[in-house]
Amino acid sequence: MNIGDKATVIREDFPRLFQVLKDRGYQLVGPTLNRGDLIYGPLSGVSDLPQGWQDWQAPASFRLKRREDQALFGFGVGQHSWKPFLFPPRQLLWQARLTRSGFDPLPLEEEHPRFAFIGVHPCDLAAIQVQDKVFLEGAYSDPTYRGRRLGAFIVAVNCGHACGTGFCASMGTGPRAASGFDLALTEVISSSGPHYFLVEAGTAAGQEILAEIPHRPASPEEMRQGEERIKQAETQMGRFVETRGLKDLLYRNYEHPRWDDVAGRCLTCGNCTWVCPTCFCHTMEDMTDLTGETAQRWRRMDVCFTVNFSYLHGGSVRISPLSRYRQWMTHKLATWVDQFGCFGCIGCGRCVTWCPVGIDITEEARAIRESENPVGA
Repeated sequence: MNIGDKATVIREDFPRLFQVLKDRGYQLVGPTLNRGDLIYGPLSGVSDLPQGWQDWQAPASFRLKRREDQALFGFGVGQHSWKPFLFPPRQLLWQARLTRSGFDPLPLEEEHPRFAFIGVHPCDLAAIQVQDKVFLEGAYSDPTYRGRRLGAFIVAVNCGHACGTGFCASMGTGPRAASGFDLALTEVISSSGPHYFLVEAGTAAGQEILAEIPHRPASPEEMRQGEERIKQAETQMGRFVETRGLKDLLYRNYEHPRWDDVAGRCLTCGNCTWVCPTCFCHTMEDMTDLTGETAQRWRRMDVCFTVNFSYLHGGSVRISPLSRYRQWMTHKLATWVDQFGCFGCIGCGRCVTWCPVGIDITEEARAIRESENPVGA
């Protein structure tokens, strides 16, 4: 099969993918249920996937419910993203031991695990590509991210079910995976037809893996059914962001009264940042052991919604909820474009789902736009 061609793998042969990846030394990571939560974690096989489950998401609400079929990927994005596997939330950066001549650096023996990510939704795939711009493509690259990212094998899954809070179609990041994957799956299942996967190889590594899985060229009818499922997910999306001129719109409205409105609701809890698949704010912690003989520097994930995050000598730069929410939203949809040439938001909708008071970034953007162009004016 050539790159870009569609192959059909029937449900009974799908477990072979897991075995081939494990035989090649990959650690399998994918969606799984843990005490009723849909998370990304270690997989031993197909049986660990949330078979027959579907998510229901709304502002400040997330529920799992049973499907009428046994789909393996019949759900939207999980409660967190793939970011912790590529950019660890806590990491030792440097350590040294006290000697008679001072502190001597100690070597860091870091092994980069070879992950195989199973079931990466297109929006999360886009988020990984955004973080590539931050950690790989600039003047300096992060060695931990580079080691983990370049060793990863990505199996994307095209959406057949829209998240209740997602808006990836308007951000150009879904519901179809366009690039950045080794293999891309489209799951097709119906009450009267067979259960199968359309598989597309995006890289030579993907071709090699697919060659070891029983498959055949997809028929026109199978490809049509796959396309219908992706279009169905797109039409189900109830949220939209107009990205045309969005950066300049936010720059023009830095003192807009809407910021006061959202600040009156925001709890500054930082949930939106914790669950965001592209946010990379962090802080540094220096510490010694009780004897004072060993010193370490750790990098720890942080959020821009805390007062201490913007603390400089003499006080915090952003002391109000207004200034912190405005910083977060304008970074996602405006200043990120100046920094990295793309939006920092990929439309996954997690920030809407996990905000305790249901603040919706799409509503905030729309309110500011409509203040300049009132409906019916």
